[in-house]
Amino acid sequence: MATSIQSVTQNIAREMFDLYDSFKAAEITSCRITHANMLKWFRSFKEQDLFTKLPLGTSGEGRTISLYTIGNGSTKVVLWSQMHGDEPTATMALVDIFNFLTKHPEHTVTKTIKEKLTLLVIPMLNPDGAERFTRRTAQLIDLNRDALALETPEARILKETCSKYQPEYGFNLHDQDARLTVGTTKEITAIALLAPSIDESRTDNPIRVKAKKVASTFAQILNLFIPGHLAKWDDTFEPRAFGDNIQKWGTSTVLVESGGWKGDPNKFFIRKLNCVALLTTLYVIATGESAQADIEVYEQIPFNMKLGCDHIIRNAVLRTNNQVAPIRVDVGINFEIRRNDSTDSLEQIATIVEIGDLTTFTALEEDVDAKRAELDANRIKLDHSFSADELPLLFKQV
Repeated sequence: MATSIQSVTQNIAREMFDLYDSFKAAEITSCRITHANMLKWFRSFKEQDLFTKLPLGTSGEGRTISLYTIGNGSTKVVLWSQMHGDEPTATMALVDIFNFLTKHPEHTVTKTIKEKLTLLVIPMLNPDGAERFTRRTAQLIDLNRDALALETPEARILKETCSKYQPEYGFNLHDQDARLTVGTTKEITAIALLAPSIDESRTDNPIRVKAKKVASTFAQILNLFIPGHLAKWDDTFEPRAFGDNIQKWGTSTVLVESGGWKGDPNKFFIRKLNCVALLTTLYVIATGESAQADIEVYEQIPFNMKLGCDHIIRNAVLRTNNQVAPIRVDVGINFEIRRNDSTDSLEQIATIVEIGDLTTFTALEEDVDAKRAELDANRIKLDHSFSADELPLLFKQV
C-alpha cells in the first residue's frame, strides 16, 4: 500500500490552494506572454530583494536569458520553463511562486525553502519562441532535442548551468496537448508527470529513484485537488532530450506537463495547480520528507493516451455519395489559433481529425448530440480545416 504524504504537507498544500487568489500575479491576463512581459514582472521582485539575477547569455535573436537564485540552502534545485515558446503555463506559475515568496516572507514555506534550498530558476529558456508563440527557437530547432548537439545558444546555456551548479533536483516544466487523456478513463489529463529514463532499458539508478519519490510527492499533492486527472508521460528514453540527459548527468529530474481543463483556455487553473504543487513539493524536499515517499504512487499513475478532441459531434448521419448507404458517425474536431496574414489578425481554425465511432473519446470543449441530423458530405473530410464560425455549415441546410 502506497504511503500517503504527511497530514502537515496536505495542510500546507490546501493552504496554498486556498490562498492562491490572494497572491497570484493579477497582471497576467493571458497565456500569451513575451520576454518583455516576464522581465517587467520579475523587475518588481528584484526591487524587494527576493533573488539575485545572473545573465547567462543571449538567445539566437539576442534576448537575455537569466538565472534567478533564491535561498542559500545546501540543496540546489534547478527549475526551467518555456524551452518551447508556446508552453507558458509554468512560466506564469513561477511568477506566482515568486509573488508568494515576496508577499509572505515569514510563512513557514518561504522560510523553510530559503533556508534549506537554493532555487536556480530559468523562467523562459526560449524567449524567441515565446515572442512568436511557437515551439521552436528562432533557428527552427526543437530545444528539447538539442541536449547532445548543443547547436543552439539556449541549449548551451541550460547545459552549462547544470554543469556549473550540479543541482541535486530538477524540474523540467512544459505544456502538453490539452486533449490527452488519463489512460482509457475518458478524463482529460490536467497534469502529467515523468521521472525520465536514463537509458533504453529504463534503469532505476539511485538518481532516478529519487526523482520518482519527488514525482510521487507531487502526484499526491495534485490528487488532493484533481483526483482522476493525473497521468504519466511516456518514459521511452529519448537520447537527445534534456530531461533524460540531466537525469543521466546526476540531477534527479521530474518532468511536469501542463495539460487541459474544461473551460480554461488560458490554462489559469492548470497554472494554479503548478504553483501549488511546486511550492508544496519544494517545501517537502526542504524538510526531507520526499526521501520517505513511496515510488509506487508514481508507478501506479496511468499513462497519457490521446483520446480527446476539442469538439465532438455524435450520432450524425453521413452519406458520402449516392452509391453508398448513409451511416451513423461521430466527428472529432480540434481547434487552433492561427494568424491570418492577409488581415494580420488571429482566428480560430477548426480541423476534422476523426470520423467514425468515437465512443471511447471525450471532448475538451463541447460534446454535441446531433440526433441523426445529416452532415454535408462536401464538408466532411479528414484534415479539412475551416473557420470555427463555420461549424453549423457541417450539417445539410434544410
